[in-house]
Amino acid sequence: MFVLETVLTDGIAQLSYLVGDTETGRAAVIDPRTDVEIYEKLARKHGVSITHIFETHIHADFVSGSLSLSARLGSADIWLSGENADYQFPGNVISNGDTFDFGAFFLVARHTPGHTPEHLSFEICEAKNPDRPFAVFTGDSLFVGSAGRPDLLGGDQTQALSEDLYRTLYDYYLKLDDFVTIYPGHGAGSACGADIGDRLSSTIGYERRTNAFLKFPDMQTFQEFVINDAPPVPWHYPELKKVNASGPDVMDRLPTIRALPPDKFRKVMREAGVTTLDTRSMLAFGGGHVPGAINIGDRPEMSAWVGQMFDLDQRLLLIVDDDEDIEQIQRLTVRTGHSEFAGYLAGGMKAWEVAGLPLESTRQITVEELREMQMSQNDFTLLDVRSPAEWESGHIPGAQHHFIADMRDRISGLDKADRYVTYCASGYRASIASSLMQSRGFSDVFNVPGSWSAWKAVGYDIEKPEEATV
Repeated sequence: MFVLETVLTDGIAQLSYLVGDTETGRAAVIDPRTDVEIYEKLARKHGVSITHIFETHIHADFVSGSLSLSARLGSADIWLSGENADYQFPGNVISNGDTFDFGAFFLVARHTPGHTPEHLSFEICEAKNPDRPFAVFTGDSLFVGSAGRPDLLGGDQTQALSEDLYRTLYDYYLKLDDFVTIYPGHGAGSACGADIGDRLSSTIGYERRTNAFLKFPDMQTFQEFVINDAPPVPWHYPELKKVNASGPDVMDRLPTIRALPPDKFRKVMREAGVTTLDTRSMLAFGGGHVPGAINIGDRPEMSAWVGQMFDLDQRLLLIVDDDEDIEQIQRLTVRTGHSEFAGYLAGGMKAWEVAGLPLESTRQITVEELREMQMSQNDFTLLDVRSPAEWESGHIPGAQHHFIADMRDRISGLDKADRYVTYCASGYRASIASSLMQSRGFSDVFNVPGSWSAWKAVGYDIEKPEEATV
């Protein structure tokens, strides 16, 4: 029997797959994530053995788990693109058209460049209909409602890759039958494509009729669309590409993190290369936190924001709600390349408080309080830390745009002696921004829980950039 399991990794919106045949007992995993035990569990559930591990391309948004999965299983070979590829670790080489027999079905490799030069997709064909695929694992070439971005390798390659992407979409995908199901490498929320749809799969026919990337009459207008409309490249993407090309560390288990009592924790904070990361909610953080800590809350999107905000060689010193949360926090951080830990605060903030050590707070204000501050003409600067696209779609009147990702290295143009209020879509990124500002000497910073969502919910006025210049 044919089996197909989709693994969604929340926070980075990454999709990986286990596909197999229970009659032959053979199975493959496509684009595994770092915490690989889930694939072993799925294989046991269906009574199959993972014999093949396929990579569609060199990933930029998460650390590949291929080497870890191969080491854990001891019986699965890694298969890598041989089409203009830059892999620097051992693996079996795949070329366009190579076919893999799993019994009831075949996987056929297709070179689909554009997102990257080496990118492969994998058609699924029934053994009795080997020349007519019924589905295709598209990797980062074609998404639901979107397509892979061609600009992640830098400006000198973007033009050529956008031409490759056009040919991949129009000369390959649009020539497939309408009934062919697509299983992409990412879902909504990933920065590997613009405005990826919410559904985890689609069909060629549906995408043919609805996907804006498939509606351009010529290559030039297509190129203008995909290059000009791409979201900002997250800082950590180029770094993770290097990690995945050279071969990530094998992680058969999560690294050990030292439990540190408050006095030892305070000493380690002062060590070079250490970043203190408070993973509690913004309200808990605001009420009281260790001075200098940066707040990135324990939610799935923590993976992307830890990757975005910190260098890979920084050692993370963790503060958690409960000591039992440590393993979950580790899983979220290692997915985007952070596996260096300086320790965690044993007993959490309660232990810190009982030890009588210094506390810092971040005032949390409602949108009603923010509106009152504006009406009373209090002297403060309102910072919108959302993405450029979010800012363009509308913002709170009087706000300045300072995208949070641009603050990681330098907070320019702002006087540390002034008062600031930060907001985003929900308050999550605003809390990252306000805590980052406090850690760098801004002493009077407020955060707005609920932020833009709450502002709109109560019906306050909004402004768009063109309105602000009239």
